[in-house]
Amino acid sequence: MNPSVSLEAERELIDGAVFYAREANAELGLAFIAEFERSLGVLCSYPRLGPVWRGTTRRFPLRRFPYTIIYQVKPEEVRVIALAHQSRRPGYWRARK
Repeated sequence: MNPSVSLEAERELIDGAVFYAREANAELGLAFIAEFERSLGVLCSYPRLGPVWRGTTRRFPLRRFPYTIIYQVKPEEVRVIALAHQSRRPGYWRARK
């Protein structure tokens, strides 16, 4: 499966990395990006690993950070629609495709 990341999810990834780099250190910001990439690789290998949540949407939590990858499985791609913080604005991403 090929990965596909929405512009909104990409912005959330960058914002999270900048936050960790600013509040802690650059290494933590890079670790956040690396954990996202690792998780996305797992989802490309096993796209149905995350449980179905809210219709056709699935979720997969990051290991080290309080974020969840919100994604959909398409015929040839794993489409990331949000990288949602686990305790902020639940469901804000629902209108995304």
